This record gives sequence, structure tokens and C-alpha cells, in this order.
Amino acid sequence: MEFSDTQVERYARHIILKEIGGAGQKRLLSSRVLVVGAGGLGSPLLLYLAAAGVGTIGIVDDDTVSLSNLQRQVVHTTDRLGVPKTESALATISGINPDVRIVPHGFRLVEDNVLSLISEYDVIADGSDNFATRFLVNDACYFGKKTLVSGALLGFDGQLSTYKAYLGGENPCYRCLFDQPETEGSTSCAEAGVLGALAGAIGSFQAVEVVKELLDLGESLSGALLIFDALGATFRKVRVNRDLACRLCGDNPDIKDLSR
Repeated sequence: MEFSDTQVERYARHIILKEIGGAGQKRLLSSRVLVVGAGGLGSPLLLYLAAAGVGTIGIVDDDTVSLSNLQRQVVHTTDRLGVPKTESALATISGINPDVRIVPHGFRLVEDNVLSLISEYDVIADGSDNFATRFLVNDACYFGKKTLVSGALLGFDGQLSTYKAYLGGENPCYRCLFDQPETEGSTSCAEAGVLGALAGAIGSFQAVEVVKELLDLGESLSGALLIFDALGATFRKVRVNRDLACRLCGDNPDIKDLSR
């Protein structure tokens, strides 16, 4: 493909980066990313992926916009209260970059649809707010051989990692950190609260990691967990080893379906 004059101007700051260049920008324009959740993390993630020129962005979310969302979910606006989040996000993103095709999936991810949906995309970015969905997406990405970039928030703390356990070797999956949903507790942002701007910070970092994975740039976060303490203004990057006893990607797997 050849860039139009408008595209050369729009993506100029990418194109002059030697790590991206014209070839990398063309690759972004032909890439497909699925964003799970159009909420606190999904909002900045969607905005920056669209601005970057990721050609096809899928959004899966079955919720509607509520007033309490607007403190952190910046892709939505007050006049869209009660509107499905996929439709609200589409309206905002469509005004950012006409090169980008937005595909709304206004339903909840379940075992019966998750594998078929992720098969349509190159990279999966999980910004969901519940552990059941995180485990479902992790397992589907492992079986579907898809790279997963996953973020999480609570209070003043955020974390981010990339999971590519399907490649084998030293690449862990989400279950290598947390064996099953009930081991993590049930505290949610609705119960404990969350700093709104923290969602913007972690969601933006998530967009960076998605672009890196699409273009095979720099050092992947696979095998590491990035932890941000907003109150302490500190980052920690800790090593995460593959768990040989992991029920999903270990030496003796024990998961026969995506519901466990």
C-alpha cells in the first residue's frame, strides 16, 4: 500500500522513528487488535490504538455507560448515559482516525464464543474488571495461540504484563501467577475505589505494549510484571517464571475446558 499525503502527515512522528518507519506504520494499518472492556483501561487503550493507526480494532463489552464510569472512562461522555459502551466508544474513536475500522461486539465473553472471536485478531488486550473474564481470556489466548496484553487496577495500584505461554519455553500464562479466580479474592474497583487518572496511565502503557507486540519492537513484558504504585510514585518490574505445575501451561495440564 502507498500512503496518501494525509496519512504521511498524520503518522509522521511514527514514520521518522527508525524502529517503526513506513513499513511499521503499514503493518499497524493492516493489524487487528481486540480490546476486552471499554472501561477504565479500555478507554485510553482504544484512543491510542486508534490514533496510532491500528487498522481494525474490535471492542467487546456488554455494558452501558453510567455516570460513575465517567470519572475514569474517558472514551465516554455525559450525553451517552445508558448507551451501550461499544456504541459510545465507536462514536468517539470514529472522530479520531478515519483510517481505523471499529468492530463493536456488544456481548459478554463466554466459553462458547471466546475462541471464535479471538481467532479474528492478531493481539488481544484485556482491560476487563473481573477475574472470571481474565481467566477466560487467558485460557482462550493460550489455546488459540494469541498474544495477550493484560492490565489491572485497584485503588492507587496498577499492573501490566504480556502473556505468550503458547510459545512455550519461559513464557508464563496468567494462571502461573494466580491459579484460579477464587484465590485472588473478590475486591473490585466498585468496592475499593480507583484513582481515575491511574486508569489513563496503565491503559496508555498497555497501548505501548500492544504496539510493540504488533511490530516486534524492544523487550516484551512476557515473563515480567510491571507494577505501578501511584502514591509512592514508583515502578517495579518483577520476574514471573512459568509455573511447571500450572494447570494450563505446565508440564501436566489439567484444564479440559474454559470454564474451570
